[in-house]
Amino acid sequence: METTLTAATSQSRMPAALWALTISAFGIGTTEFVIVGLLPVIAKDLAVSIPAAGLLVSFYAIGVAIGAPVLTALTAKVPRKQLLISLMILFIAGNTLAAFSKGYYLLIAARMLTGFAHGVFFSVGATIAAAIVSPDKRASAIALMFAGLTIAMVTGVPLGTFIGQQLGWRATFTGVAILGAIGLLANLLLLPGNIPQEAASSRKAQLLVLSNKPLLLALLTTVLSYAGVFLVFTYLSPLLTDLTGIAESKVSMILLIYGVAVAIGNIAGGSLANKNPLRSLRYILIAEMVAMLIFTFTVHNSITAIINLFIIGGLSFATVPASQLYVVQTAEKTAPATVNVASALNIAAFNAGAAIGAYVGGNIVASSLGLGATPWIAAIFVLLAAGTTMITFRK
Repeated sequence: METTLTAATSQSRMPAALWALTISAFGIGTTEFVIVGLLPVIAKDLAVSIPAAGLLVSFYAIGVAIGAPVLTALTAKVPRKQLLISLMILFIAGNTLAAFSKGYYLLIAARMLTGFAHGVFFSVGATIAAAIVSPDKRASAIALMFAGLTIAMVTGVPLGTFIGQQLGWRATFTGVAILGAIGLLANLLLLPGNIPQEAASSRKAQLLVLSNKPLLLALLTTVLSYAGVFLVFTYLSPLLTDLTGIAESKVSMILLIYGVAVAIGNIAGGSLANKNPLRSLRYILIAEMVAMLIFTFTVHNSITAIINLFIIGGLSFATVPASQLYVVQTAEKTAPATVNVASALNIAAFNAGAAIGAYVGGNIVASSLGLGATPWIAAIFVLLAAGTTMITFRK
């Protein structure tokens, strides 16, 4: 990056700035993932099928995948604090629209609008987090910013699911809009006005990122990995109720357990990735593939299903810091001015995978294969992701 912070700034201002990023990420993470626990409630209220409700995950992810690289590039010259504040306002607007949605298609539009804010926020936030620490701690810094997502998984998603089951899903989105307002306030109060800004590059220079083969392989790894994750995660609620036999009222508790595993995995993944992000990706993905495959059989028993889900949750999100750091490092080596765009592309890849996984999962659920096939098909996607890291190692 062109500008780095002084030691005094990194010790005083930046911790506060990182807290603002984490608080905002908490609200964004809650609205992204809470839909999983609300699928049956939304499907029943809007009179649509479970696979159709699952597309709400896909359309949100599409909003992120489109918005992250495009809007990040278009806002390259906007001051960082002004940009992050604007994104939180957009986030509040999207969730407010969702709360007042009376039909399925308006809810889809609201989810896509919110996804636009999500993509730019995390792509820009990740590069800020990586810029304020020493090189050997950058993955941990990114993991700290993404801790907002993991905290959302632990608290926001189970609580939002419980509220939606008790008061209706619109109440959940109202609550998330309030979380967005808190994040907006945190950005206003805690972010310094002189956040380092990368040198803007031409559109042609930004497109050069896509000519880097290691970067493209890294992005493909992200797509395949999270297609596998969301193929199962999107339909976790019906999996637990229909196959495991857990009462719908208990789903929020299972999501809490899953969220704790995600938090542990995210922190551990950051530590593992500091020295060699690609190597850590390979081993985590192989372990995740095995865990997904085993879930095909353990899903039919409540105890084994919960234990297996805990393992899957930890492994699924342990790849986030390694993946994000590798993309940033690769972009820095080829075109430093395009770091934000490269980071945005990985956020887009993550959500492209989520969109694919939710869509494929919906088709599987609606087919003769049924819910029970989602874990082993997810394992295939994760295996392919592990394969791309092996190709990269040979380069």
